[in-house]
Amino acid sequence: MTADAQTAVCPAHAPADHPAIKPEKVGILLANLGTPDDYSYWPMRRYLNEFLSDKRVIDYPRWKWQPLLQLIILTKRPFSSGAAYKSIWNHDKGESPLMTITKDQTAKMAEALHARYGDQVIVDFCMRYGSPSTQSKVRQMVEAGCTKILFVPLYPQYAGATSATANDQFFRALMKEPWQPAVRTIAPYFDQPAYIEALAQSVERAYEAAENRPDILVVSYHGMPKRYLMQGDPYHCQCQKTTRLLRERLGWDKTQITTTFQSVFGPEEWLKPYTVDHVADLARDGKKNIAVIAPAFSADCIETLEEINEEIRESFEHAGGEDFLYIPCLNDEPAHIDALSGVIAENLKGWLD
Repeated sequence: MTADAQTAVCPAHAPADHPAIKPEKVGILLANLGTPDDYSYWPMRRYLNEFLSDKRVIDYPRWKWQPLLQLIILTKRPFSSGAAYKSIWNHDKGESPLMTITKDQTAKMAEALHARYGDQVIVDFCMRYGSPSTQSKVRQMVEAGCTKILFVPLYPQYAGATSATANDQFFRALMKEPWQPAVRTIAPYFDQPAYIEALAQSVERAYEAAENRPDILVVSYHGMPKRYLMQGDPYHCQCQKTTRLLRERLGWDKTQITTTFQSVFGPEEWLKPYTVDHVADLARDGKKNIAVIAPAFSADCIETLEEINEEIRESFEHAGGEDFLYIPCLNDEPAHIDALSGVIAENLKGWLD
């Protein structure tokens, strides 16, 4: 990604011993959640420790949470999480599906943005947890001549535990730069027409290909403690609006679509209804053929490929469900890349037009 050192030149009118300066670029840094380097115990433990030590994710007092995390949770959970990752791992490339998809998204985004802006932009990605780190990619962009960076958390809906912690890490990385670039972060894009259109098209394709039309579409979002909603986090409202906009675009009535939340962790109440329980209730109520989509995820990952397509599917089938259709995330679909590149172009106005 780094620029060729031969492109650096001494500024006009500067003394001969002035450091060479690279041509100015604009960096577009995509950010996703992260992934362990491997599904074995120690890589899983390192990844989970970083993730579960984030105060944006688990906000319990450190004195109360860390002993529980270090002595109990991180003793056991790397084994169960590792087994889940192993079941979906991209063994050919030696990486998680999230890493593979994020690389593909970045390559296609770079192609689209270079077609629009030429060599004025540098496009790369980082992970909030694990590698490549946000700090390392900010450093590379600055070294490559980026005097401006647009930071793009790949979360359609805003949440403190996703978008905000990604932004936090980006700002921490900037604190280490002697000459900070000018920066922008994008707003949530859950209500952008191009994003809703991409979601709707993915549903329509899946329904057209299905042998039996699903009785209902379950729109499953990653959960969070209900307490966060009461403290003012807008995530729940933005998820509900995403479902409504998707339903309106599809031209459906409210009986054909429902909103649920998955990935419950810990003893307190989370946003409801819980996906794993709700799909079982649907099966018992006679909805034997359902589809599930996960619009909070920009790329398929452990929560979709393993939790939805294995655990939640099992809950549905155990309760008497028959046909379970998982609709993949938008990943590197052309409509998704178009929607994201449109969001990025809007945020680059005034820097690049």
